[in-house]
Amino acid sequence: MKQIERAVAQHYGDDDLLARILDGLQAVGADLENLQADDLAPVDEFHIGGRQATVHALEKMALDEHQRVLDIGCGIGGATRYIAAAFGCYVTGIDLTEGYIAIAQRLTQMTGLNHKAKFYTASALDMPFEPATFDAAITFHVAMNIPDRAALYGEIVRVLKPGGRLCIYDVMEKAAGRLAFPVPWAETPATSHLVSPEDMTGLLADAGLTLETSQDRTQFALDFFRQSLATAAATSPAGPPPLGLHLVMGPTAREKFANMLTNIEAGRIAPVLMTARRES
Repeated sequence: MKQIERAVAQHYGDDDLLARILDGLQAVGADLENLQADDLAPVDEFHIGGRQATVHALEKMALDEHQRVLDIGCGIGGATRYIAAAFGCYVTGIDLTEGYIAIAQRLTQMTGLNHKAKFYTASALDMPFEPATFDAAITFHVAMNIPDRAALYGEIVRVLKPGGRLCIYDVMEKAAGRLAFPVPWAETPATSHLVSPEDMTGLLADAGLTLETSQDRTQFALDFFRQSLATAAATSPAGPPPLGLHLVMGPTAREKFANMLTNIEAGRIAPVLMTARRES
């Protein structure tokens, strides 16, 4: 594993995360013997806007039960399980962080979706799949940690079938300026590698992907972070809710959310949703 990948895996690794999630599920009254994918939505959709953003993004993909879908940088498997449950697709999730993959496998088994969703520890730059394996792929808040974007999109094109579609939902650079750290994907600038939407368009074209749609979701992100921080402030005497992204993000969760709001309000970054198609 390369040094940058080792640092990224370390940033996301957490030996106690599964126990905290199970405790949180019990605290909110979830039936662990009959767990549903929706029960996990508050904690396993680790991107701006959570489940709402996932649903919005996947509406653009025209998925069906006959397709094989790849979730690149799947984390603990939230979007993977949602696709399997909502569309009936066979979905494969990969992530650098072994602990995330172990949790994804356990939660998927508990939700009864392990016949539709599989997980592997793997690098997005060297995926263990044959060429033209998948009908579609997604990357949600993944590429911000990857400096070699050309290698990433080239590898995605390799495993996509001709005509296969890619959905990207990433934080992108809008204007020059020093970001406030930490942020959810990086504690320091050392593992943060953002590009602009304009640069993304060129990267996708160079890889053999035709851009179909591009949507700046700045206002959506502002609303999300403002509401999240207001809710946290209102509940601070009692502590955070039993189940939420703070379980994944750790004790600096509120600081990371506040920095995200600062960075977006300053016009330095924005979440951008793109879809692209592999050329035949």
